[in-house]
Amino acid sequence: MKNLEELNAIRNNALNSINMTNGSTSTRVLVGMATCGMAAGARPVYEVLKDKVEKANLKNVDVTQTGCIGVCRLEPIVEVYKDGERVTYVKVTPEMVDRIITEHILGGKVVSEYTIGHHEGQPSTNSVEGLEFFTKQARIALKNCGIINPESIEEYIAFEGYKALGKCLTESTSQEVIDIIKASGLRG
Repeated sequence: MKNLEELNAIRNNALNSINMTNGSTSTRVLVGMATCGMAAGARPVYEVLKDKVEKANLKNVDVTQTGCIGVCRLEPIVEVYKDGERVTYVKVTPEMVDRIITEHILGGKVVSEYTIGHHEGQPSTNSVEGLEFFTKQARIALKNCGIINPESIEEYIAFEGYKALGKCLTESTSQEVIDIIKASGLRG
């Protein structure tokens, strides 16, 4: 990558491939595969999901891994992004996968008894971001944790990774960069 145009092209291509917004006809399924998820059994859930989606020839469904979603005690966690909605399934086992695929991904009906809201006594919410605990938080440094695949540089770029570096290298003088760092209060 030699310039900001190339960075933006990578970003746009990655955004198109992982579209999780309203109007998208694709479905994105994320499995929390951080150490907490792995220890709780996320690998078999991930493998069964990938296998069943592939065998059903669901071309518009992307099953991928992600990092920690933020509620380690409820792992394994599977998040489904479909029709602009984010649904968080908790304590998922390989045996639960068929219902999630059949009822939610194919049928459009959330399997409410598997959702985080049902598990946490907040049945009006289906997603981790709707829990009272999380509505009081503003993630900054970890805002993409649990949303992107930590092994994909393209997904990092899609969510504005390297944007500040690109700006520093192409639009700012050395002194402006020094002043920004000093003003930020960063240390260490």
